Amino acid sequence: MGEMRRRAAVGVVVGVLAGLAGAALAQEEAGGVGPAASARPRAIALRLRPGQDLRQELLRAVEREGLEAAAVVTCVGSLTRATLRFADRPEGTPLEGPLEIVSLVGTLSTHGSHLHLAVSDGEGRTIGGHLLDGSAVYTTAEVVLLALDDLRFRRERDPATTYRELVIEPR
Repeated sequence: MGEMRRRAAVGVVVGVLAGLAGAALAQEEAGGVGPAASARPRAIALRLRPGQDLRQELLRAVEREGLEAAAVVTCVGSLTRATLRFADRPEGTPLEGPLEIVSLVGTLSTHGSHLHLAVSDGEGRTIGGHLLDGSAVYTTAEVVLLALDDLRFRRERDPATTYRELVIEPR
């Protein structure tokens, strides 16, 4: 019975996200790519175990699945330690846990990924930033990814920002 409920829940998530996938993935014309949509999204569910590195396991899943365009739909769980890079800082900052994962968002691709994590401590104080290696799972991390198989995400240096920014292409 639990398996049937899990499949139904994944089906609902995929259905809702299929409608959303057709909307608003766009860049300004100056970037050279207009609106892009994926006609056939699919869900990939992961459960990470104690001690696994959150970022490294996501990148492994991207490689294993050959994902050229994907997004994080949801992630809940906990970490013993998180390593975040804060805005306008070149270095990462380690945070000791236990920490609850309250949000994980981002784009994933074999051509480069961009992930942001928010965590809260035992007092409920929340902090977030760019997810780096060194974020170890405490009890679990339950992750659902949305694969956009009709798209390709690349990273290209943007002259205005000087960062490697997202480029969206049809596949």
